[in-house]
Amino acid sequence: MSLQLAFDALALGGIYAIAALGIALIFGVMRLVNFAHGQFIACAVFALIVPSTDALARLGLGLLPAPVLIPLILGFGAGLAVAAEALVFRPMRNASPVALMVGSFALGVALQNVLLVLYGGRPKAVSLWAELGHPVVIADAHVPILQLIVIAAVALILVSLAVMLRHTRLGLEMRAAAADFGMARMLGVRANRVIAGAFALSGALAAVVALVMVAQTGVADVRMGGQIMLVAFIATVVGGMGSLSGAVAAGLGIGAVSALLQAGLPAEARPFRDAFLYAAVILVLLFRPQGLFAPAGSKPRV
Repeated sequence: MSLQLAFDALALGGIYAIAALGIALIFGVMRLVNFAHGQFIACAVFALIVPSTDALARLGLGLLPAPVLIPLILGFGAGLAVAAEALVFRPMRNASPVALMVGSFALGVALQNVLLVLYGGRPKAVSLWAELGHPVVIADAHVPILQLIVIAAVALILVSLAVMLRHTRLGLEMRAAAADFGMARMLGVRANRVIAGAFALSGALAAVVALVMVAQTGVADVRMGGQIMLVAFIATVVGGMGSLSGAVAAGLGIGAVSALLQAGLPAEARPFRDAFLYAAVILVLLFRPQGLFAPAGSKPRV
């Protein structure tokens, strides 16, 4: 693998890993696949611009300097996710997993329609941090500055999250809840605190993905969270439902395979790259239906 391809694979896999981690956090605590996660990403993107139906977006919050903008958008994503938990998922907490999943679908559709009302359905051109597209020469590779930032940010996020889960009270409570929520509650773990914390982290991770996507593509689209949500969900399944490290590893792996296919396929076959990628996913699940890194003692779920 050339150095250029390695950077491409790490940057793409890092985005998938962060998105998958946001889904895995919620599943680990609530056994809920939150299909509204993609709309959390889209909402964080549109929070950067002024509501308008014009094709060329006008920056609102996006005009703020990065040291102010980044924490603000991360807070927006966390706040949106916590509000969704309090208003939608908390009243349904004792419902069946199927009802929770349908509720997440409904929330995603509702959020998408709110964006359609405020911004219209046309994709919008967004100029955010355009200077990060300039390449830096590393050995024989020309790597955009944004890719280097993404790789460094992913590493920092993963290390910070690992430290938080292992060395803070909230992290220990989240790990206990993921192992056995009923027993954890009997031992004094506060359900509302743990679930709200998981949603806040998940929403903040969605905002990270949103910032990277809009900086890379220069486009805001109400449907932009759908594709990344699909890939992140697949990474969560391939990694092993309930395994945070598995979701990250599978996200990085899917990004690497995607980059390899883009570079290795003949030009006429590249438009069908996703078909080859999903065929590889099917092969993995045929031999490891429980996922590559399924937690010990995990049970099959319908």
